Amino acid sequence: MKAEGRKFAMLTAYDYPTAVIAQAAGVYALLIGDSMGTVLLGHPTTRRTPLELMIILGEAVRRGAPQVFLSGDMPYEAMKCGPDAVVGAGLRFRDEAGCDAVKIETGPEDDRLVAALTRAGVDTIAHLGLRPQQVLAPDGYRPQARDAQAIAILVEEARRMVAAGAVMLLLEAVPTEAAQAVVGAVDVPVIGCGAGPACAGHVLVTQDMLGLGTMRPPRFVPVHAQIGQVMLDALRRYVDDIVERRYPGPEHVYPMRAGANPAARA
Repeated sequence: MKAEGRKFAMLTAYDYPTAVIAQAAGVYALLIGDSMGTVLLGHPTTRRTPLELMIILGEAVRRGAPQVFLSGDMPYEAMKCGPDAVVGAGLRFRDEAGCDAVKIETGPEDDRLVAALTRAGVDTIAHLGLRPQQVLAPDGYRPQARDAQAIAILVEEARRMVAAGAVMLLLEAVPTEAAQAVVGAVDVPVIGCGAGPACAGHVLVTQDMLGLGTMRPPRFVPVHAQIGQVMLDALRRYVDDIVERRYPGPEHVYPMRAGANPAARA
């Protein structure tokens, strides 16, 4: 797709129904994001997202979307334990969850991790720019690489990750100029997450895009629906129907068999 100049859409998915709908909508790639820690579990950061849960939900996503390019997000739980834990987790994403690749938030020296995963036969996406696992408070989500020196460092890191074997890069929260510099410096596809139009593909947290989150989405997220408000209205109607004795109605109950006498005794 990159060679042909075609753009592709990527979204997060943490469950079977979302995966089914995403594939039907033509979403090319899905990410089992460690953002489930904040989006689904209510943690203040992504650091507490458990690997075991990601594998279980990843299997569900793969069942729901067998034809998409599926990536697993390397959780902090594995990253903090060193290369062996990272490779082990990568193999689990590949072999148990059915992922085509794993994504890791890479620091300057993490080309060694990319190389280790590559040697183990795990395709790897290197995540550069803003790295949510390093954000310890909600106000820490800030754009990166906003001057010439920082862009030069970002480009050098991108080249190192590709040289180590990264099959794709992901850039989060960087200016268009930074993304253009990286895209021009590497041959692999670059996915943008708030990185401007130069990237080959773009990824969003699905709940942000659907208006289902509990926090205001980042400025780069187009909100295409307000599912949260739809749910709130529906649940309020359900509560009111019970309180006002409209539910259950005759259409909601099971009838007796035709001709049966409820007063009869065996």
